[in-house]
Amino acid sequence: MQLSGAELAGLAALGVFAGWLGALIGIGGGIIVVPALVLAFGYDIHLAVAVSLVCVVATSTAAGSAYVGEGLAHMRLGMALEVATTVGGIAGGLIAVAISPRTLSAVFAGVVLATAVLAWRGREADAPEVVADGGEPGPGPGAAGSPPPSGGWETPGTLAGAYVDPRSGVLVEYRAERLGLGAGVSALAGMLSGMLGVGGGFLKVPAMTVGMKVPIKVAAATSNFMIGVTAIASLLVYFARGYLRPLVAAPIALGVVAGALLGSRLAARTSPALLRRVLVAVLVFVALQMALKAFGVDIGR
Repeated sequence: MQLSGAELAGLAALGVFAGWLGALIGIGGGIIVVPALVLAFGYDIHLAVAVSLVCVVATSTAAGSAYVGEGLAHMRLGMALEVATTVGGIAGGLIAVAISPRTLSAVFAGVVLATAVLAWRGREADAPEVVADGGEPGPGPGAAGSPPPSGGWETPGTLAGAYVDPRSGVLVEYRAERLGLGAGVSALAGMLSGMLGVGGGFLKVPAMTVGMKVPIKVAAATSNFMIGVTAIASLLVYFARGYLRPLVAAPIALGVVAGALLGSRLAARTSPALLRRVLVAVLVFVALQMALKAFGVDIGR
């Protein structure tokens, strides 16, 4: 396979946009890469999914490392949910070969649309202060009454933490609730990842914000930390079947890294309400796309 300079530039630009959006709202960018490769570049859907999974891994690596450095990603929460996600990813790969593409598309559209409704109606999780231990909100680590440190931190041995909002300078404290619910949705996200080749962050972020009462910035950061592992498990299947094209994946992956680094820096300074609106818009787009496929409108060819 040979690519012209214009094609390489176009693929890199696609990667930058997908990485920026994926890092900003924690979805990995895969739902942007796949339709763009199929509709705009004319690639086979299987090749597009394989390339998309490479981009999900790149996004997770680039943005996840930045979020971890800033203290926004909650490592303990991410690892707890990743167990369920990995199990779901393995199950999803087995289920995908047993159901029709139209059935799969219909289920996917319904789940994503329901998630968009929940995210739109959900209570804003980024309140200025959230009581973490049932008592009065505190200033976080450090001496009482002293200014909180920059960035974020986890409370050791718990699913609680805090961060300082750089836009307002306000300390935001939180404690993740309903771990079982988060694990269940994470398993479903992993299953859909195994079926469709996406990172699963489009389900994990709303689950953490709405169901577990985690601030959306922490949820997006933690999701970015997690989705790479899920994507690698799915990518191995496509690699074994010969669908991965390095010449296509390389420029997109490089663009994704650049876009993800940019998106991770902008996320901390972006209004949580704006992040929620962007997330809902992306979910509705995906739901409509999959609904068309379920009704036999093959927009991927």
